Amino acid sequence: MKLPLRILGMAVGGVLLAACSGAPATEQGARKTVTVYWNNGHGYAAYQQVFDDFAKAHGVEVNLQKFAWPDLRTRLAADLAAGTVPDLVEEGWGGVKQFAVSGDVLSLQPFVDKDGAASGIPADWQPATVERNSHEGKLYGVQLHLTANLPVYNTDLLAAAGVTTFPTTWDELVEAAKKLTKDGQYGVALAPATDYATNWLLQNGVKYYDPQTKQVLAPADKAIEALQFLADLVHKHKVTPVPTATTDYTEPQKLFTAGRAAIIFTGPWDIKPIREAAPALKFAIAPALKHATQATYAAGASVFIPAKAKNPDLAWDLIKRLTALETERAATKEAAMLMPRKSWVRTPEVAADPVIKGFSAGLGYASDFSVDLRATGKAPELEEPFKKLYQSVLIQNVPAAEAYAEFQAAAKTVLGS
Repeated sequence: MKLPLRILGMAVGGVLLAACSGAPATEQGARKTVTVYWNNGHGYAAYQQVFDDFAKAHGVEVNLQKFAWPDLRTRLAADLAAGTVPDLVEEGWGGVKQFAVSGDVLSLQPFVDKDGAASGIPADWQPATVERNSHEGKLYGVQLHLTANLPVYNTDLLAAAGVTTFPTTWDELVEAAKKLTKDGQYGVALAPATDYATNWLLQNGVKYYDPQTKQVLAPADKAIEALQFLADLVHKHKVTPVPTATTDYTEPQKLFTAGRAAIIFTGPWDIKPIREAAPALKFAIAPALKHATQATYAAGASVFIPAKAKNPDLAWDLIKRLTALETERAATKEAAMLMPRKSWVRTPEVAADPVIKGFSAGLGYASDFSVDLRATGKAPELEEPFKKLYQSVLIQNVPAAEAYAEFQAAAKTVLGS
């Protein structure tokens, strides 16, 4: 997720193999320590097994520190400034290209040239993920997950409301949501995190940044229309509750599992929590909606080695283990997560689960919304203005045209255009 930096209050750190906190260490007792920063939502048993096997194979300790994405970014920024960094980082905000531009991430090209062919890196990866993690022709990160954001719906609630066919357009969504909203139940639940606005912008033909025209969120009329449509779902049609002003993206999922929202727009990261919280709930995945076009944003996490990491060779071996096809299959079976390898699409785990198949079908028309902006190195500076734009429209019901004008003024200051 591309979430804005904020002051770190208390790190949600979790250490699975070695108890260690504070700045990363390279030695713990007589054994070398390899420090890894990881997302707290990806504590899968499949990855734990990799860390266990890696530690045993190399005779090292793995200091696995887990954070929510905003806290991980804040911690990493502080570490990069101090020059005391972990050995391996998982990032979910598309930051590899940004870090490559700033010189804070190690080029993986020497490792790839040496033994990348044996591991399939990057030949077995979807081309868009290779481009996402490359800079000036060199690979700086390896995609760990590749995901798409699609409609997830409660089949029983739709049937009870007489919605026999899932909506395919924005207008159809409004009509279905009205039928589904009653007695404390909402037709739709929307997330306040800015990534969740990008589907709608893409479906209306909006680019976050156009490198030719230097314009942000253009065309303006299409961006305003998409944002106003979302505000109207909340404040005019009243088919979705007013979201909470937070970076927490789990709010819709919790309403969904409680039976209080019939439709949410999310990715495979929410499937395991849904299945665990409501094992009897019947749900399905629908194709992305259409307006000007059918589209969704491609997301996912990557792993990279900081330029000042003390154990780059060990970190590279860990990357190969974490992204191996057998690891991908295990994580998919466990958590319904989508993966970036081309060979993953042909595995039994994909064929056996209709939820995974539903999400994987969306990858064909998914795109990286902010890739061009990240290449400028200015993406972090626009995160707060974009958050303010989206949340002021969605939560505070500020007219989209008014909020958009304020955003453009901020963008002009950042980009100088």
